[in-house]
Amino acid sequence: MRPSDIELLSIPGTPSLNGELLLTAVAAPDVESNSYRGGLWRVGFDASVTPWTHGERDSAPVISPDGRWVAFLRAADAKASPQLHVMPTGGGDARRLTDLPLGAGVAVWAPDSRRIAFTARVPQPGRYGVPADGEKIEPAEEAPRRITRFDYRLDNVGFLRDRPQRLFVVDAVEPAGELTPLTDDRVDVSEPVWTPDGETILVVAPRDWGAAQTEETDLYAVPATGGEPRLLVRSAGNVEKVAVGEDTVWYIGGEFTWPYAEARNPGLWSAPLSGGAPVRLTDAESVHVFAGAGAPGVFGDQVLVAVLNRGAVELRAVPRDGEDVPLDKLAVLAGERAAVRSFAVDGDRIAAVLARPDSAGDVVLLSGGPERVLTDWSKPLREKGIRTPQELTATAPDGYPVHGWLLEPEGDGPHPVLLVVHGGPFAAYDWGLFDEAQVYASAGYAVVLANPRGSAGYGQSHGRAIVRALGTVDVEDLLALLDSALERPGLDSSRVGVMGGSYGGFMTSWLASHHGERFRAAWSERAVNAWDSMAGSSDIGWWFVEAYIGSDLETQLDRSPLSYADRVSIPFMVVHSEHDWRCPVEQAQRFYVALKRGGADVEMLLFPGEGHELSRSGRPRHRVQRFEAVLEWWSRHLG
Repeated sequence: MRPSDIELLSIPGTPSLNGELLLTAVAAPDVESNSYRGGLWRVGFDASVTPWTHGERDSAPVISPDGRWVAFLRAADAKASPQLHVMPTGGGDARRLTDLPLGAGVAVWAPDSRRIAFTARVPQPGRYGVPADGEKIEPAEEAPRRITRFDYRLDNVGFLRDRPQRLFVVDAVEPAGELTPLTDDRVDVSEPVWTPDGETILVVAPRDWGAAQTEETDLYAVPATGGEPRLLVRSAGNVEKVAVGEDTVWYIGGEFTWPYAEARNPGLWSAPLSGGAPVRLTDAESVHVFAGAGAPGVFGDQVLVAVLNRGAVELRAVPRDGEDVPLDKLAVLAGERAAVRSFAVDGDRIAAVLARPDSAGDVVLLSGGPERVLTDWSKPLREKGIRTPQELTATAPDGYPVHGWLLEPEGDGPHPVLLVVHGGPFAAYDWGLFDEAQVYASAGYAVVLANPRGSAGYGQSHGRAIVRALGTVDVEDLLALLDSALERPGLDSSRVGVMGGSYGGFMTSWLASHHGERFRAAWSERAVNAWDSMAGSSDIGWWFVEAYIGSDLETQLDRSPLSYADRVSIPFMVVHSEHDWRCPVEQAQRFYVALKRGGADVEMLLFPGEGHELSRSGRPRHRVQRFEAVLEWWSRHLG
């Protein structure tokens, strides 16, 4: 896989399944237009795949309960905001239902198959192109923002308090003129879901309706015709994804005492639909329910969720009447040595998007027998050449087991080696195709991917092992797995580089300053290099730094790579995006200046107009340019 081959990364979105109709959206980077293009596809149970719409930026299809309609999002062009559209499943033109300044969110059908709930950000007049007193104001001429809270902005989203995310309902058959939000402008609401009677919409909102600054969220009930929200479920920490049955609500959420929300396994919870205390259905230590794959799915007397497990993202079944059920008691339906990206349930059928080592995502059908793979969108990538990862294990100096993967390039070697560290830190590499590792392996590098202590999916205690201890046992795990890989005869232990982003960038800086003799060079991207300034400049720094490092300034400095910049003696590349609000660009600038002053062989690469997610969802041209810069750097320093 070469840098330009990212255009072959066709990624299916969440499937929608109703009877014989199965739809999904597929998107891919397009370098020429410097945007992401895609449309809706019908996936037949016979593995036929046909276009459902012909828009270039259609996404998020949702079939109505009666099967007559499909609601979806469509953007007119790369710069336009997506608007809600609806079309008959029997064929016909799509009708636009919304025309909102900042676009609409994903549709949620009411039980009557007529009304649609969704969320949308509503900007203040005079901002984001919305006229004030009849005058459209340019962004650079907007009035100053008055900030009174910690939680005023979010990376990859922007400022929050002047464009709150509010709840709307639209009639899909006879839409009215101007839409009126059902929630006020005090909070962002999310994850709307209808109650079975169609009278109420449940939403996730900050605790006490945003009265205080906290990452705690609860479940509220909002009348579908308008009215005051009512607290339905007070969570044990937060609510992420929601599903509703006849008399029960299920949700994915964490359990924590604010502000210490770090490295807590999200679980599956249930509560009476009439309101009441929630019950945790899954064990907190062994079960990490992955909200990124979507809301719980009701499946007979079970509830389906995606679960992280040693690099797999598995679809598992939780008994409805369970309580604190451990991982080994949850049946696996799909995802062994794979990664479930999303899924949908309809009766006794399940459609899921699975990523595998040779696939960025394909639709599979589960229906009482062996899983059937219905699509093959990654075939063009495989034809370009995909390296198969080898599972890798090691033992840390304290006897702790370490798990990861090795991708070896073609040929006998000896190959130069890249240790690539993931972000998070409470995240994980998985079995799905990883474009970065494929690009590096195709260029001739052996790639080591580790899930050290601090990662997710190996038990909550594994994830919490580095809380207030970054740069300790996680370092030991990474180096142990690297040493295990270097025992292979085809790898060159004299040519090893280290690279990573976010927490992986922190770890790259830390390894370069504490174990620089192990590496020829380093590539540190969107890194945390100074915890003291991270606390005040990051969008999450106001709570994250205290949770992971502590509030003591001496401790923050001790855990900051910046404090050890004078120890870096290997060539070092500092990479950052100018609009990164998660790990702000000052983190790169301070480290670059310190290295430069110390006489290090250092360079800095800055990407304009990008945020923290450049390598995953940045502009396609920047993604290609980044890959080219990475390969040039390693060619220069590892050969």
